[in-house]
Amino acid sequence: MKKEELMLQKRLIELSRLSYQRGIVTYSDFLNLNELNILHTMPKTELYTTYKVFGGYDFSERQMVAFLPDALCYEYFYPISVLKIRPLQKKFSETLSHRDYLGAILNLGLERSKIGDIVVQDDFAILFVHQSLESFVQDELKRIRHTSVITEVENFQDFSYSPKIEEKKGTVSSLRLDSLLALAFSSSRTKLVAYIENGKVFVNGKLITSNGYQIKDSDIISVRGLGRFQYKGMVSQTKKRRYFVTIHLYI
Repeated sequence: MKKEELMLQKRLIELSRLSYQRGIVTYSDFLNLNELNILHTMPKTELYTTYKVFGGYDFSERQMVAFLPDALCYEYFYPISVLKIRPLQKKFSETLSHRDYLGAILNLGLERSKIGDIVVQDDFAILFVHQSLESFVQDELKRIRHTSVITEVENFQDFSYSPKIEEKKGTVSSLRLDSLLALAFSSSRTKLVAYIENGKVFVNGKLITSNGYQIKDSDIISVRGLGRFQYKGMVSQTKKRRYFVTIHLYI
């Protein structure tokens, strides 16, 4: 395990210990898929408490960890703020990409671990950020590329977002990971095996390196460089014993 990974593991154990000793909920920063995999593959005996993960909306990729004491007797809220970034004058704005938004935010001097997902829509973006940086981003983020922008705070408790999906149906020979990747991304199993073998495929935040890993209903599969989808389940089985299935591809 690399030095950075060991440091993260120690930090997560320490947060869990503090939660246990003080009887409070403790939170990590936003974790990426590789970091979440470290959490999910840690032996449960190394942690002092249970935990939950959340990134501001269902199916978020970058997520915080909340460590929960046994005698939790109060409602808890993740320290996440939701900011809407939009052009100051729409008619003079450019088409901005995820890279444009992220680059401008990082140029403010923020650490990547304080920034969650950035959801880009047609003419605005939703930013999930650590609560402590809400005012700073609102005050300092004024321009992205050549577009002047304004940042508005959304009410986190009332906020609701569901990613756009493309529903795909098709037949697969099995519910193996490589078969479902081929259906989701309209490619051959042979080409997609490289993504699995190179450590780019995660199921529910856990790194999977086996082509034959069996996917279950509602599993969320993330592939670096390709995208994400959710396996919704089998609709029926054909006479040739192939599976007719449904997936939701996030677009």
